[in-house]
Formats: sequence, C-alpha cells, structure tokens
Amino acid sequence: MRDLHLQDDDNEAAPPRPLTGRMVLLCLVGFFGVVFGVNGILVHEALSTFGGVETDSAYQAGRMFEQDVAMAKAQDARQWRVEANVTPLPGGAKRVDVVARDASGQPLNGMTLSAVFERPIDRRLDRGITVTEDAPGRFHGSAEIASGQWDLVIELSRQGDRLFRSRNRVVLK
Repeated sequence: MRDLHLQDDDNEAAPPRPLTGRMVLLCLVGFFGVVFGVNGILVHEALSTFGGVETDSAYQAGRMFEQDVAMAKAQDARQWRVEANVTPLPGGAKRVDVVARDASGQPLNGMTLSAVFERPIDRRLDRGITVTEDAPGRFHGSAEIASGQWDLVIELSRQGDRLFRSRNRVVLK
C-alpha cells in the first residue's frame, strides 16, 4: 500500500509569524498602558465626585474624642429639651422652628443657636440656616433645601462655649 498525500495548493496556510522579543515587549507595553489608562480615569472620577467625607482629619478627630465624650456627658447632665420643627414654605424653602428649655421647662436665656442642614452623602450640598431669636429659647430660620434625607445639626452656645449639640436625620418632601 502506498500512502497518498494529496496537497491542495489553494489551502496552504501562511507560515506562522515568529514570536520575537520586540513583539512580546509591544504586547506588554500595550496591555499595561491600557490598564494604567483605565485606572487613571477611574481614580480621577472617584476623587472628583466623592464629597461624603465625614471628617477632614481623622487624626484630629481621634485627638478630640475624649473632649467630645466629656461634652456629651455634660450635655446629658443638663437635661435640656430642644425641639425642632421643619415646615415647607412656598417656593421650596424650609422653615426651622426651635424651642430650647432647661430641665425644669424654662426657656433658655442668653443662648446663640446655629443650625445647618447637612447632606449625609455629599458635604458640598450642606446649607447653613440664618437663625433669629423670637423670644428667650425660641428661634426660627429658613433655607432653600431640596427634598431628600438631611441631617439637621443644631448647636446652642453661650459666650462662644458650645453647650448643646444634636444631629437628627430628617426626610424632606
């Protein structure tokens, strides 16, 4: 028996290209160039859109922790009752009414109140409220606030010393 080998001249495959050092180098440079380029775009987008940092310096917040604990214990010992009410105004603004009383129910005198609407997800959207005192222990103010979840931060101070601080989550419609 004879082995017959038939070759079809039309189906001849081109000889494979040899793998050279230059080709390996170009593939590696191209691969890592794409990876670095995509990572650079993602890092830029992440840093330019992230506004939800809770504290500017974790180190300073850690140093102040003991002082914050002492202030919270002193605030609890005073047993002040501070009530806030948020109501919508025409045009999208919100009115904030705050009533502050001591442990016996008497209005707090000589206090300065500051209030801020803080957006939990983006500090860039925080809005301060200009507050005026109607009567001892009664304050009101308003601000243009979009609907959604907000933290209402209220601070009462006397002669520059902060004596009361509260943070309450509110949902505005």
